[in-house]
Amino acid sequence: MSSEATSTPKAALSAATGLAAASAVKRLRNAPGWYTADLCSDWNFLTPSGGVLMSIALRAMQAELDDPELRPLSANTLFMSPVPAGPMEIRVELLRRGGVAAQLRAELSSTTLPGPGLEVSATFARRLPNGPAFTDATFPDVPWPEDVPREKAEERPIFFDNLEIVQVEGPAVFSEAGWEASDALVTRWYRYRVPQYDAAGRFDRFALPPIIDNMPPAAFARIGSDGPLLHAPSLDLTVHFLDDCDDEWLLLRHRAKKAHDGFATADVEVWSRGGKLVAVGSQMMIFRSMPADPPPGFRRSNETS
Repeated sequence: MSSEATSTPKAALSAATGLAAASAVKRLRNAPGWYTADLCSDWNFLTPSGGVLMSIALRAMQAELDDPELRPLSANTLFMSPVPAGPMEIRVELLRRGGVAAQLRAELSSTTLPGPGLEVSATFARRLPNGPAFTDATFPDVPWPEDVPREKAEERPIFFDNLEIVQVEGPAVFSEAGWEASDALVTRWYRYRVPQYDAAGRFDRFALPPIIDNMPPAAFARIGSDGPLLHAPSLDLTVHFLDDCDDEWLLLRHRAKKAHDGFATADVEVWSRGGKLVAVGSQMMIFRSMPADPPPGFRRSNETS
């Protein structure tokens, strides 16, 4: 196996860093199952997106399998301690490899900050074209992204500079004008500024966790801007990869089902523009007080800074 970074070519854009390049991994030649990565800060909220870190671990798993027909089917991540931007290491363990599916576990941690980081368990599988097929879910009745007037972007975490986002349902959470408490539902169109496709021309499955890991706004939609200034780090993140598409725009409907005892649970459906249910995700988050001087995108009009 090559020791070169496992990434796809990316366009040169001054305003964004391509995810495939940012989340690339390198195999350590003399340490079987060990990989390294070096993530820039362009994918930060308060710290790097958990979904991006999850994608890095999944790329290391794919490199370890070294079989393009084995593709991610399901993955669960436990976030145990913060992982800052910068150098990190990933240890991949192959748990089982059969003719159709393989199960793996990966541990990702920073090489500059002590702590367990995160652990990902995943199943990679081949296609079984003769099985039953159905979709018992309905594509949301919302406007297309080009039919929604674009508003001037307000301050926001740098992570969002990598994406075009058009919100079509729910309040504009963390907007400077504030927002009224409403249903715990936020629906948005997402498009990467650097298109993310795999070698076969399909939307790259490893580009799904970073946009799926955006469920907290659904909870804050219900809380409203008069509530305490909080953020909601992920405790875990589960993704089921269901179908392929070649669309640039994906529609994500985030819904928070319940908040209790300082925690909240949420889920998301991911739809292609062509009406395919591409993926589903779920997440448990914990509410934390915002730092005294919140970074851009986390301030509100009723706060002073």
